[in-house]
Amino acid sequence: MISDHDLRAAVNSGLLNEAQAASLTALSHSRKGARENLAIGDEPFELFRGFNEIFIVVGLLILAGGWAAVVTAMIASDAIGLQGQIASASLISAGVVWALGEYFIRRRRMVAPAIALSILFSACAVIGLSSYFSEPFMVAQQDLSSLPFPLGLSLVALGIFWLRFRVPFAMALLALGAYALSLILTADQNGGPIEISELFLLSADGHFAWITLAIGVAVFALAMVFDTSDPHRVTRRSSQGFWLHIVAAPMLVNTLALTLLEQEGAGARYALLAVMLGFALVAIVIDRRSFLIAAIGYLVALASLLFESAGAAWTILVLGAVLLALGAFWAPIRAALLSSVFAWLPQHKLPPSHTHGSL
Repeated sequence: MISDHDLRAAVNSGLLNEAQAASLTALSHSRKGARENLAIGDEPFELFRGFNEIFIVVGLLILAGGWAAVVTAMIASDAIGLQGQIASASLISAGVVWALGEYFIRRRRMVAPAIALSILFSACAVIGLSSYFSEPFMVAQQDLSSLPFPLGLSLVALGIFWLRFRVPFAMALLALGAYALSLILTADQNGGPIEISELFLLSADGHFAWITLAIGVAVFALAMVFDTSDPHRVTRRSSQGFWLHIVAAPMLVNTLALTLLEQEGAGARYALLAVMLGFALVAIVIDRRSFLIAAIGYLVALASLLFESAGAAWTILVLGAVLLALGAFWAPIRAALLSSVFAWLPQHKLPPSHTHGSL
Protein backbone atom coordinates (compact mmCIF):
# COMPACT_ATOMS: atom_id res chain seq x y z
CA MET A 1 0.00 0.00 0.00
CA ILE A 2 1.30 3.44 -0.94
CA SER A 3 0.51 6.04 1.70
CA ASP A 4 0.22 9.82 1.43
CA HIS A 5 3.67 10.04 3.04
CA ASP A 6 5.08 7.90 0.23
CA LEU A 7 3.52 10.19 -2.37
CA ARG A 8 4.91 13.29 -0.69
CA ALA A 9 8.35 11.66 -0.57
CA ALA A 10 8.08 10.79 -4.26
CA VAL A 11 7.21 14.42 -5.09
CA ASN A 12 10.07 15.76 -2.96
CA SER A 13 12.53 13.39 -4.63
CA GLY A 14 11.38 14.38 -8.12
CA LEU A 15 10.06 10.91 -8.95
CA LEU A 16 6.57 12.35 -9.38
CA ASN A 17 5.33 15.88 -9.91
CA GLU A 18 2.40 17.27 -7.94
CA ALA A 19 -0.08 16.73 -10.79
CA GLN A 20 0.90 13.07 -11.10
CA ALA A 21 0.64 12.56 -7.35
CA ALA A 22 -2.81 14.18 -7.31
CA SER A 23 -3.96 11.98 -10.22
CA LEU A 24 -2.68 8.87 -8.46
CA THR A 25 -4.51 9.85 -5.27
CA ALA A 26 -7.74 10.48 -7.21
CA LEU A 27 -7.45 7.09 -8.90
CA SER A 28 -6.91 5.38 -5.56
CA HIS A 29 -9.97 7.09 -4.06
CA SER A 30 -12.16 6.27 -7.06
CA ARG A 31 -11.25 2.58 -6.78
CA LYS A 32 -11.52 2.35 -3.03
CA GLY A 33 -15.28 2.09 -2.64
CA ALA A 34 -15.75 -0.57 -5.29
CA ARG A 35 -12.65 -2.70 -4.83
CA GLU A 36 -11.40 -2.45 -1.26
CA ASN A 37 -13.59 -5.36 -0.11
CA LEU A 38 -13.06 -7.57 -3.16
CA ALA A 39 -11.30 -10.90 -2.78
CA ILE A 40 -8.00 -11.05 -4.63
CA GLY A 41 -9.43 -13.23 -7.40
CA ASP A 42 -12.75 -11.46 -7.77
CA GLU A 43 -13.68 -9.58 -10.95
CA PRO A 44 -14.41 -5.86 -10.43
CA PHE A 45 -17.99 -5.00 -11.37
CA GLU A 46 -19.95 -1.84 -10.66
CA LEU A 47 -23.49 -0.86 -11.56
CA PHE A 48 -23.84 1.73 -8.82
CA ARG A 49 -21.88 2.98 -5.82
CA GLY A 50 -24.72 3.86 -3.51
CA PHE A 51 -28.47 4.30 -3.31
CA ASN A 52 -28.13 7.97 -4.16
CA GLU A 53 -27.10 6.91 -7.67
CA ILE A 54 -30.28 4.84 -7.97
CA PHE A 55 -32.23 7.86 -6.72
CA ILE A 56 -30.66 10.01 -9.45
CA VAL A 57 -31.33 7.40 -12.15
CA VAL A 58 -35.01 7.29 -11.16
CA GLY A 59 -35.08 11.07 -11.42
CA LEU A 60 -33.46 10.93 -14.85
CA LEU A 61 -36.00 8.39 -16.08
CA ILE A 62 -38.93 10.42 -14.77
CA LEU A 63 -37.46 13.57 -16.32
CA ALA A 64 -37.00 11.79 -19.67
CA GLY A 65 -40.53 10.38 -19.54
CA GLY A 66 -42.01 13.78 -18.72
CA TRP A 67 -40.06 15.48 -21.49
CA ALA A 68 -41.15 12.79 -23.98
CA ALA A 69 -44.79 13.31 -22.95
CA VAL A 70 -44.50 17.10 -23.36
CA VAL A 71 -42.87 16.76 -26.78
CA THR A 72 -45.50 14.23 -27.90
CA ALA A 73 -48.31 16.56 -26.84
CA MET A 74 -46.71 19.50 -28.64
CA ILE A 75 -46.18 17.52 -31.84
CA ALA A 76 -49.69 16.05 -31.74
CA SER A 77 -51.16 19.58 -31.79
CA ASP A 78 -49.22 20.44 -34.95
CA ALA A 79 -48.42 17.55 -37.28
CA ILE A 80 -46.81 19.82 -39.88
CA GLY A 81 -43.09 19.19 -40.20
CA LEU A 82 -43.32 16.15 -37.96
CA GLN A 83 -39.87 14.79 -38.79
CA GLY A 84 -38.21 18.16 -38.24
CA GLN A 85 -39.94 18.61 -34.89
CA ILE A 86 -38.85 15.19 -33.67
CA ALA A 87 -35.30 15.88 -34.83
CA SER A 88 -35.25 19.28 -33.08
CA ALA A 89 -36.62 17.82 -29.85
CA SER A 90 -34.05 15.04 -29.97
CA LEU A 91 -31.24 17.56 -30.55
CA ILE A 92 -32.36 19.57 -27.53
CA SER A 93 -32.62 16.36 -25.49
CA ALA A 94 -29.13 15.31 -26.51
CA GLY A 95 -27.78 18.69 -25.43
CA VAL A 96 -29.46 18.38 -22.03
CA VAL A 97 -28.11 14.83 -21.62
CA TRP A 98 -24.62 16.07 -22.52
CA ALA A 99 -24.86 18.85 -19.91
CA LEU A 100 -26.02 16.37 -17.27
CA GLY A 101 -23.11 14.15 -18.24
CA GLU A 102 -20.67 16.97 -17.58
CA TYR A 103 -21.94 17.11 -14.00
CA PHE A 104 -22.82 13.52 -13.09
CA ILE A 105 -20.10 11.74 -15.10
CA ARG A 106 -17.09 14.03 -15.32
CA ARG A 107 -17.54 15.92 -12.05
CA ARG A 108 -19.34 13.47 -9.75
CA ARG A 109 -17.99 10.31 -11.48
CA MET A 110 -21.19 8.36 -10.85
CA VAL A 111 -21.60 4.90 -12.35
CA ALA A 112 -25.35 4.25 -12.64
CA PRO A 113 -26.20 7.76 -13.93
CA ALA A 114 -23.39 7.36 -16.49
CA ILE A 115 -25.05 4.19 -17.80
CA ALA A 116 -28.48 5.83 -17.89
CA LEU A 117 -27.17 8.95 -19.64
CA SER A 118 -25.36 6.81 -22.22
CA ILE A 119 -28.61 5.03 -23.05
CA LEU A 120 -30.54 8.32 -23.22
CA PHE A 121 -27.93 9.96 -25.44
CA SER A 122 -27.86 7.01 -27.84
CA ALA A 123 -31.69 7.03 -27.97
CA CYS A 124 -31.69 10.76 -28.73
CA ALA A 125 -29.12 10.29 -31.48
CA VAL A 126 -30.92 7.38 -33.14
CA ILE A 127 -34.41 8.91 -32.92
CA GLY A 128 -33.33 12.40 -33.97
CA LEU A 129 -31.06 11.47 -36.86
CA SER A 130 -33.35 8.70 -38.12
CA SER A 131 -36.39 10.97 -38.07
CA TYR A 132 -34.52 13.66 -40.02
CA PHE A 133 -32.64 11.57 -42.60
CA SER A 134 -34.70 8.40 -43.04
CA GLU A 135 -37.89 7.91 -45.05
CA PRO A 136 -40.62 6.46 -42.78
CA PHE A 137 -42.85 5.41 -45.67
CA MET A 138 -39.98 3.50 -47.28
CA VAL A 139 -39.16 1.79 -43.97
CA ALA A 140 -42.85 0.84 -43.55
CA GLN A 141 -42.63 -0.92 -46.93
CA GLN A 142 -39.50 -2.78 -45.73
CA ASP A 143 -37.18 -0.60 -47.80
CA LEU A 144 -34.29 -0.02 -45.40
CA SER A 145 -32.05 1.91 -47.78
CA SER A 146 -32.59 5.19 -45.92
CA LEU A 147 -31.58 3.82 -42.49
CA PRO A 148 -27.82 3.07 -42.71
CA PHE A 149 -26.78 6.73 -43.07
CA PRO A 150 -28.57 8.06 -39.95
CA LEU A 151 -27.56 4.98 -37.97
CA GLY A 152 -23.96 5.51 -39.02
CA LEU A 153 -24.18 9.15 -37.89
CA SER A 154 -25.67 7.94 -34.60
CA LEU A 155 -22.63 5.72 -34.07
CA VAL A 156 -20.37 8.69 -34.75
CA ALA A 157 -22.31 10.79 -32.23
CA LEU A 158 -22.11 8.03 -29.62
CA GLY A 159 -18.41 7.67 -30.34
CA ILE A 160 -17.91 11.38 -29.62
CA PHE A 161 -19.91 10.92 -26.39
CA TRP A 162 -17.60 8.05 -25.42
CA LEU A 163 -14.47 10.05 -26.24
CA ARG A 164 -15.68 12.84 -23.97
CA PHE A 165 -16.94 10.81 -21.00
CA ARG A 166 -15.24 7.39 -21.40
CA VAL A 167 -18.28 5.55 -20.02
CA PRO A 168 -17.50 1.81 -20.29
CA PHE A 169 -21.14 0.92 -20.94
CA ALA A 170 -21.17 3.24 -23.97
CA MET A 171 -18.57 0.97 -25.56
CA ALA A 172 -21.08 -1.90 -25.38
CA LEU A 173 -23.69 0.33 -27.02
CA LEU A 174 -21.22 1.14 -29.80
CA ALA A 175 -20.62 -2.57 -30.40
CA LEU A 176 -24.36 -3.31 -30.49
CA GLY A 177 -24.90 -0.34 -32.80
CA ALA A 178 -22.23 -1.59 -35.20
CA TYR A 179 -23.91 -5.01 -35.14
CA ALA A 180 -27.34 -3.49 -35.87
CA LEU A 181 -25.92 -1.39 -38.71
CA SER A 182 -24.28 -4.48 -40.27
CA LEU A 183 -27.56 -6.40 -40.10
CA ILE A 184 -29.50 -3.54 -41.68
CA LEU A 185 -26.99 -3.20 -44.51
CA THR A 186 -27.26 -6.92 -45.19
CA ALA A 187 -31.06 -6.90 -44.95
CA ASP A 188 -31.23 -3.98 -47.38
CA GLN A 189 -29.28 -6.01 -49.93
CA ASN A 190 -30.68 -9.51 -49.38
CA GLY A 191 -33.91 -9.07 -47.44
CA GLY A 192 -34.47 -9.37 -43.71
CA PRO A 193 -34.36 -12.59 -41.68
CA ILE A 194 -37.59 -14.56 -41.58
CA GLU A 195 -36.95 -15.95 -38.11
CA ILE A 196 -34.76 -14.76 -35.26
CA SER A 197 -32.83 -18.05 -35.44
CA GLU A 198 -31.34 -16.91 -38.77
CA LEU A 199 -29.19 -14.48 -36.81
CA PHE A 200 -27.35 -17.45 -35.26
CA LEU A 201 -27.63 -20.43 -37.63
CA LEU A 202 -24.62 -20.58 -39.92
CA SER A 203 -26.58 -22.90 -42.22
CA ALA A 204 -29.34 -20.32 -42.76
CA ASP A 205 -29.63 -18.07 -45.81
CA GLY A 206 -28.80 -14.37 -45.72
CA HIS A 207 -25.38 -14.55 -44.05
CA PHE A 208 -26.77 -12.99 -40.85
CA ALA A 209 -25.21 -15.63 -38.63
CA TRP A 210 -21.81 -15.08 -40.25
CA ILE A 211 -22.17 -11.37 -39.45
CA THR A 212 -23.04 -12.25 -35.86
CA LEU A 213 -19.99 -14.49 -35.62
CA ALA A 214 -17.68 -11.93 -37.25
CA ILE A 215 -18.89 -9.07 -35.03
CA GLY A 216 -18.55 -11.34 -31.99
CA VAL A 217 -14.94 -12.16 -32.87
CA ALA A 218 -14.16 -8.47 -33.55
CA VAL A 219 -15.74 -7.34 -30.28
CA PHE A 220 -13.90 -10.07 -28.36
CA ALA A 221 -10.61 -8.98 -29.96
CA LEU A 222 -11.27 -5.35 -29.00
CA ALA A 223 -12.13 -6.44 -25.46
CA MET A 224 -8.81 -8.25 -25.25
CA VAL A 225 -7.02 -5.10 -26.42
CA PHE A 226 -8.49 -3.24 -23.45
CA ASP A 227 -7.83 -6.15 -21.07
CA THR A 228 -4.21 -6.66 -22.06
CA SER A 229 -3.53 -2.92 -21.76
CA ASP A 230 -4.66 -3.08 -18.12
CA PRO A 231 -3.90 -6.60 -16.81
CA HIS A 232 -4.10 -5.51 -13.17
CA ARG A 233 -7.56 -3.99 -13.78
CA VAL A 234 -6.97 -0.68 -12.09
CA THR A 235 -8.34 1.68 -14.76
CA ARG A 236 -11.52 2.09 -16.76
CA ARG A 237 -9.93 0.20 -19.64
CA SER A 238 -10.74 -2.99 -17.74
CA SER A 239 -14.38 -1.93 -17.45
CA GLN A 240 -14.47 -1.24 -21.19
CA GLY A 241 -13.24 -4.78 -21.73
CA PHE A 242 -15.83 -6.20 -19.33
CA TRP A 243 -18.79 -4.71 -21.19
CA LEU A 244 -17.37 -5.75 -24.55
CA HIS A 245 -17.05 -9.33 -23.28
CA ILE A 246 -20.71 -9.17 -22.22
CA VAL A 247 -21.61 -8.31 -25.83
CA ALA A 248 -19.19 -10.72 -27.53
CA ALA A 249 -19.89 -13.86 -25.50
CA PRO A 250 -23.59 -14.30 -26.44
CA MET A 251 -22.78 -13.64 -30.11
CA LEU A 252 -20.11 -16.34 -30.18
CA VAL A 253 -21.84 -18.87 -27.93
CA ASN A 254 -25.29 -18.47 -29.52
CA THR A 255 -23.97 -18.83 -33.05
CA LEU A 256 -21.83 -21.91 -32.44
CA ALA A 257 -24.23 -23.58 -30.00
CA LEU A 258 -27.41 -23.18 -32.06
CA THR A 259 -25.61 -24.24 -35.24
CA LEU A 260 -24.35 -27.43 -33.59
CA LEU A 261 -27.69 -28.10 -31.84
CA GLU A 262 -29.35 -28.02 -35.26
CA GLN A 263 -27.20 -30.92 -36.47
CA GLU A 264 -28.34 -34.52 -36.14
CA GLY A 265 -26.46 -37.17 -34.22
CA ALA A 266 -24.48 -37.48 -31.04
CA GLY A 267 -21.29 -36.29 -32.75
CA ALA A 268 -22.65 -32.75 -33.01
CA ARG A 269 -23.65 -32.85 -29.35
CA TYR A 270 -20.18 -33.92 -28.28
CA ALA A 271 -18.74 -31.22 -30.55
CA LEU A 272 -20.96 -28.70 -28.76
CA LEU A 273 -19.70 -29.98 -25.41
CA ALA A 274 -16.13 -29.49 -26.64
CA VAL A 275 -16.94 -25.94 -27.80
CA MET A 276 -18.49 -25.09 -24.43
CA LEU A 277 -15.46 -26.48 -22.62
CA GLY A 278 -13.30 -24.36 -24.91
CA PHE A 279 -15.23 -21.26 -23.91
CA ALA A 280 -14.80 -22.24 -20.27
CA LEU A 281 -11.03 -22.50 -20.72
CA VAL A 282 -10.92 -19.13 -22.48
CA ALA A 283 -12.93 -17.55 -19.66
CA ILE A 284 -10.58 -18.98 -17.03
CA VAL A 285 -7.40 -17.97 -18.85
CA ILE A 286 -8.50 -14.36 -19.46
CA ASP A 287 -10.09 -14.26 -15.99
CA ARG A 288 -13.54 -13.29 -17.28
CA ARG A 289 -16.68 -15.10 -16.12
CA SER A 290 -19.05 -13.69 -18.76
CA PHE A 291 -18.29 -16.51 -21.19
CA LEU A 292 -19.25 -19.11 -18.62
CA ILE A 293 -22.48 -17.26 -17.81
CA ALA A 294 -23.42 -17.32 -21.51
CA ALA A 295 -22.57 -21.00 -21.80
CA ILE A 296 -24.45 -22.32 -18.75
CA GLY A 297 -27.82 -22.54 -20.48
CA TYR A 298 -26.39 -24.46 -23.42
CA LEU A 299 -24.58 -26.91 -21.17
CA VAL A 300 -27.87 -27.76 -19.47
CA ALA A 301 -29.69 -28.01 -22.82
CA LEU A 302 -26.92 -30.25 -24.13
CA ALA A 303 -27.26 -32.58 -21.17
CA SER A 304 -31.02 -32.85 -21.75
CA LEU A 305 -30.56 -33.71 -25.44
CA LEU A 306 -27.55 -35.98 -25.14
CA PHE A 307 -28.72 -38.27 -22.36
CA GLU A 308 -31.89 -39.97 -21.19
CA SER A 309 -33.96 -38.34 -18.44
CA ALA A 310 -32.07 -39.99 -15.56
CA GLY A 311 -28.72 -39.36 -17.19
CA ALA A 312 -29.67 -35.75 -17.93
CA ALA A 313 -30.64 -35.19 -14.30
CA TRP A 314 -27.32 -36.54 -13.06
CA THR A 315 -25.42 -34.58 -15.71
CA ILE A 316 -27.14 -31.33 -14.74
CA LEU A 317 -26.36 -32.08 -11.11
CA VAL A 318 -22.70 -32.61 -11.99
CA LEU A 319 -22.64 -29.40 -14.06
CA GLY A 320 -24.00 -27.45 -11.11
CA ALA A 321 -21.33 -28.93 -8.85
CA VAL A 322 -18.63 -28.11 -11.42
CA LEU A 323 -19.78 -24.50 -11.70
CA LEU A 324 -19.83 -24.14 -7.91
CA ALA A 325 -16.35 -25.63 -7.73
CA LEU A 326 -15.13 -23.19 -10.36
CA GLY A 327 -16.61 -20.32 -8.39
CA ALA A 328 -14.98 -21.53 -5.19
CA PHE A 329 -11.59 -22.53 -6.65
CA TRP A 330 -11.36 -20.29 -9.72
CA ALA A 331 -8.02 -18.77 -8.75
CA PRO A 332 -6.07 -22.00 -7.99
CA ILE A 333 -7.51 -23.68 -11.11
CA ARG A 334 -6.46 -20.69 -13.20
CA ALA A 335 -3.01 -20.62 -11.63
CA ALA A 336 -2.52 -24.33 -12.38
CA LEU A 337 -3.59 -23.89 -16.02
CA LEU A 338 -1.38 -20.85 -16.57
CA SER A 339 1.63 -22.57 -15.05
CA SER A 340 1.26 -25.74 -17.11
CA VAL A 341 -1.10 -25.99 -20.09
CA PHE A 342 -1.00 -22.30 -21.05
CA ALA A 343 2.50 -21.47 -19.87
CA TRP A 344 3.37 -20.36 -23.44
CA LEU A 345 0.98 -17.38 -23.29
CA PRO A 346 2.34 -13.83 -22.69
CA GLN A 347 1.28 -13.85 -19.05
CA HIS A 348 2.46 -10.30 -18.41
CA LYS A 349 -0.55 -9.29 -20.54
CA LEU A 350 -2.98 -11.34 -18.44
CA PRO A 351 -4.27 -10.71 -14.91
CA PRO A 352 -1.77 -12.10 -12.38
CA SER A 353 -2.53 -15.58 -11.09
CA HIS A 354 -2.27 -16.65 -7.46
CA THR A 355 -3.07 -19.88 -5.77
CA HIS A 356 -5.57 -18.10 -3.55
CA GLY A 357 -6.87 -15.57 -6.04
CA SER A 358 -5.94 -13.02 -8.63
CA LEU A 359 -6.78 -9.37 -9.12
